[in-house]
Amino acid sequence: MAEGPAVEDLVPSAQAQVAGILHDMDCNGTTLEHLSPGECLRLVGQVPLGRIVYTRQALPAVELVNFAMDDGDIIIRTDSGGKLAAATRGAVVAFEADSVDTVTHAGWSVTVVGYSRAVVDSEEIRRLEQVNLLPWVPGERDHFIRISPSIVNGRRVGARSVLEGGNAGSI
Repeated sequence: MAEGPAVEDLVPSAQAQVAGILHDMDCNGTTLEHLSPGECLRLVGQVPLGRIVYTRQALPAVELVNFAMDDGDIIIRTDSGGKLAAATRGAVVAFEADSVDTVTHAGWSVTVVGYSRAVVDSEEIRRLEQVNLLPWVPGERDHFIRISPSIVNGRRVGARSVLEGGNAGSI
């Protein structure tokens, strides 16, 4: 009787997942690339919208938000009396941003997990008011939330020729 592969050959290891290396290629030329944290944050900084995932009344909540990047942190501007501001004070939250092309089936997705905190320093608030982070919805948006990334994961999928063409970051 022939022996099969060893158990360790069937179980992925942490060493096998090197960021920035193509890990999988389908027979049709589609690739899946795991992205480094630096590349993830660079890509996130290229899009205007993301989703914040937080806990509201002990249940998961997701909101679409516009945001800006500031020194590697994600900045969201919201209403100081709103549910989002109240629920994210000192909380662990997730933030997701992506860019996809449904025609070529190419794109990327990044998830950031980190602590959120209200920006309360008046000098920092004045500086953030100068950042190009204008509210998309009516009403007073006088409150800034800063999310400092602790865990950053991302991947890019697409045809190998699209990924190598240099357009993968702006799909």
